Amino acid sequence: MGRPKNVYFTVTASIIGLMVAIQFQTVSEPEVRDTRDTWELRNDLMGEKELQSELLHEIRTIEDKLTKYENEREQSKEQLLKETLEELKGEAGLTEVTGPGIILTLQPIVNELGQEVPMSRVSPSLLQRLINELNMYGAIHLSVDEQRVINTTVIRDIGTVTKIDGHSLNRLPIQIKVITKNAEEADKLYKRMEISTVVEDFFIDNLRVVLEKPEEDIMIPGYQDTIRIRYMEPVETGVGGDG
Repeated sequence: MGRPKNVYFTVTASIIGLMVAIQFQTVSEPEVRDTRDTWELRNDLMGEKELQSELLHEIRTIEDKLTKYENEREQSKEQLLKETLEELKGEAGLTEVTGPGIILTLQPIVNELGQEVPMSRVSPSLLQRLINELNMYGAIHLSVDEQRVINTTVIRDIGTVTKIDGHSLNRLPIQIKVITKNAEEADKLYKRMEISTVVEDFFIDNLRVVLEKPEEDIMIPGYQDTIRIRYMEPVETGVGGDG
């Protein structure tokens, strides 16, 4: 009976000793208190607030810059698309152009009595030959009777009237305006057309071609009709491609 009591006493004493040790540790390590006075705390608080304000200002500045960069990027994309569209329109002949070149004028032949010889008609094939020769010798932009000539232009005889994209060429004079790359090319074109046999062939139609000297600023209008594209179909996205 004595042994259980000794064990009980030992366990109880150990628990009491542990509690005393914990209490002693708590008392011997007092809580660290902030010894700064009120003014110091207030100054520190103001410093923290100023730092926070500076950080918020810097964040706003960076956000504004990001917004500006994003807007500039979108605007640059839009500007690039506009410039590309205008360039494509220019290449397609849809815009008015001005530049150095020459002007050829189809006029009626005058007989010995000073009277105009009635023209039969402007030959579509002869007019096409003239345009081809002008292109071969440096023409970049070209118009006939203020009708812009582009890749899809059609010159044909309808009934007894020659038409260019539906516009009738039945009244004289008829001007053919040509713009070249530069003034030097305009001079070369002028000299070549002076000796062109195509120009002489217009006498068949009772017409003469008056060739004017090169000019610096010749204006050619843009193509006004609708461009019709044949043999083209929209691409189906997602079929054999990246779409």
